[in-house]
Amino acid sequence: MSDAALAQRALRSLDLTDLTDTCTPSAIDALCAKASDPHGPVAAVCVWPQFVRQAKAALMGSPVRIATVVNFPDGGEDVARVSDDVGEALADGADEIDLVLPYKALQRGNASTAREMVEAVREKVDRKRVLKVILETGMLADPKLIEAASRLAIAAGADFIKTSTGKTAVSATPEAAEIMLRAIRDSGRSVGLKPSGGIRTLDDAKIYLDLAGRIMGPNWATPQTFRIGASGLYDTLTAILDGKASTAATGAY
Repeated sequence: MSDAALAQRALRSLDLTDLTDTCTPSAIDALCAKASDPHGPVAAVCVWPQFVRQAKAALMGSPVRIATVVNFPDGGEDVARVSDDVGEALADGADEIDLVLPYKALQRGNASTAREMVEAVREKVDRKRVLKVILETGMLADPKLIEAASRLAIAAGADFIKTSTGKTAVSATPEAAEIMLRAIRDSGRSVGLKPSGGIRTLDDAKIYLDLAGRIMGPNWATPQTFRIGASGLYDTLTAILDGKASTAATGAY
């Protein structure tokens, strides 16, 4: 596959993200303009809950979906509060919910709290919308815990399992993604993968696309089953499509 074809494939699976602490309404307008650029469309924009209405209005009539985050980034354990937050986000027009798993509870051996959180949010998120569960694999670290978190999230109803918030020292890694893909494969369920955090170049994206192809099959990774969570990657991909950058071009996450 040529660099341009690979860049196009990655772009169509991109969750174009602005979860910076300094995000502004004007930044959301710029994000939505990028999302619906002729190079795209991207799969979704991922924004803070307070910007869901704005993004929904800006992308009205577009195939780009609106994703937002809950229990983010700390992965707390207040199920009732998170359920309320999800309800508000859905009422504002969110198409996709990216939920941070209570991974610290799982580290303590308290899988029931983590499971309860995912199941409660799944009850709120109807099947016309998408629930992604963020495992925070860089903090879980232990392969056995990453596998356990993957299996728990899948069993509790996740549509996607996602590596990271992008707010910790270690975000997506191929090693964690491989564990997650094997859990998806072994589950026999239709669940997607979203590597997120630190993916800045076409070569970075290719690592995860190739990994998905090797474990799940060459035609598995589509926007319905595979997403890349990133911000600066968009500029790199579009520069490649315009013939203005190499695969090693970088952008800031």
